Amino acid sequence: MGILTYNASSFLMDGKPYTIVSGAMHYFRIPRAYWHDRLLKLKECGFNTVETYTCWNLHEPCEDEFDFSGMLDLAAYIDEAKSLGLNVILRPGPYICSEWEAGGLPSWLLNYENMAIRCNDPLYLSKVRPYYRALFEIVTPRLSTHGGNVIMVQIENEYGSFGNDKEYLRAVEEIYRECGVDVTLFTSDGPCFWMLGGGTLPDRLCVANFGSNPKENFAMLQKFRKDQPLMCGEYWCGWFDHWYEEHHVREADELAGLFRDMLESGASLNFYMFHGGTNFGFMNGANHHDAYEPTITSYDYNALLSEAGDLTPAYYAVRKINEEFFGELPPLTVKNSEKAAYGVLEFTEKADLLDVVDKIASPHHAAAPMWQEALGQDFGFTLYSTVVRGPREEMKLEAAALHDRAVIYMDGEKKGIWERDRRKDEVTVKLGFDESVRMDILVENMGRINYGPEMFDHKGMVGIRFGQQNHYGWDMYPLPMTADSLKGIPYKKNNGAFEGSAFLRGSLTINEEPKDTFIRLDGFHHGFVMVNGFNLGRYYNDAGPQKTLYCPAPMLKKGENEIIVFETDGSDRASILFTDTPDLG
Repeated sequence: MGILTYNASSFLMDGKPYTIVSGAMHYFRIPRAYWHDRLLKLKECGFNTVETYTCWNLHEPCEDEFDFSGMLDLAAYIDEAKSLGLNVILRPGPYICSEWEAGGLPSWLLNYENMAIRCNDPLYLSKVRPYYRALFEIVTPRLSTHGGNVIMVQIENEYGSFGNDKEYLRAVEEIYRECGVDVTLFTSDGPCFWMLGGGTLPDRLCVANFGSNPKENFAMLQKFRKDQPLMCGEYWCGWFDHWYEEHHVREADELAGLFRDMLESGASLNFYMFHGGTNFGFMNGANHHDAYEPTITSYDYNALLSEAGDLTPAYYAVRKINEEFFGELPPLTVKNSEKAAYGVLEFTEKADLLDVVDKIASPHHAAAPMWQEALGQDFGFTLYSTVVRGPREEMKLEAAALHDRAVIYMDGEKKGIWERDRRKDEVTVKLGFDESVRMDILVENMGRINYGPEMFDHKGMVGIRFGQQNHYGWDMYPLPMTADSLKGIPYKKNNGAFEGSAFLRGSLTINEEPKDTFIRLDGFHHGFVMVNGFNLGRYYNDAGPQKTLYCPAPMLKKGENEIIVFETDGSDRASILFTDTPDLG
């Protein structure tokens, strides 16, 4: 592999002019068993580089505890790319945006009340440094300057859209140097003066991120920085979806035409995304533009490869342009995965959450309800339980803050649903002398905000009151919904349709080697699906656009497969469908 440098007009690989044609694929959104397939598809499309973020919140899930195993084995991902002759552009944040939970920042940072994120705050930097040391212990030996294939490393990420602290950017750069990072460093920002002005360093390469109008956007970049080559750090060939939105699509000819325009201008570029993958588990992020907008589970992004890794019309259109500019490519050897329609699965077992919560969680007692993070919880749900005593006139339930979705029960009966900035069913309580009611509020973290000034997004609820009277005396059950935490559920025989929050369990029998499949949950409303202990992610049929969950073959096995659905609101049936066709709306 070569050493990447640049002069005033061109990138250079070992001193010779070089065009970077890169595609973004995040290892943590792709089953490890499919890394080779996805990278080979990138290679055979005519690309020479793969770009990836790194995810601090998964690599350091608890402070000073690091994980680089399984789907998080960054070293193996970089090495797999090298085996195919692909260079790597690494974007290690610490903030990554990426429509990823909290933009990649770990939730335990929220417990440091006096911390200021993404600036030259000594406390914040003292948490970044150990992560980078662990990360670059893996990456530094794989830099191109050490004989590896990592040719570029980004400083922070689109920082100008958040702040303008140059001392902070220099501090991040200095940590890189401490860790032995000596390849080309760069920043990336939107193509306008305030973003480029806030997010760049005068002696480092800066690239611009955009999805259209390359001539105008490159002209802006040249106005800002004349003495460097042109590069689009994120060519947005598609877009992501929020719940309640339409699915974003883009015509293949249009995105390929813009690719041609960039190559004709002599620019390098990175497709964002070449393959989006999936926000498995609870790892989707959210936006907040006047209202809270959580991102869906699929990160298909209308990319060149679909969520399931299939070749799209855009793949072929872009491959053709690569051949026009760089010469004929060998015939394609890659192919789409086989899909299976395993049919209807009837759930034979059921457990109502309120009946089993004490079997899967231990309560924290406090006077006032607390944020999830204060309970030591990152993701999932929290059940807040209390007793309301009479006498009291009819009074309305209120909350100072609810992040993000709640199902409210009185003596086990569902009374309403609240959803941050969107829905607030009226719930009232009226009690006579010697009367009381048990109130349970199931609160879900729908994804921490990953972009903009509303970041540092606590989850759970605080300030619960009736009218103006605060209510005290709470038991709080953390429900991270991990496979280990759900092993103690005592299931009972399932009786079909149900109301309220419940776990359903069934078994899918596969008599041959498993294939990719998709799960439809018609009749269900909202929840998540776990397959053999792996959380495929959220479904939200009431909100759309996504109507199926992608279930990769590596998460299945020949023989019996345990399928668990947690439904928050209730369902008119107790069966789901395994189909060979995705439906993203």
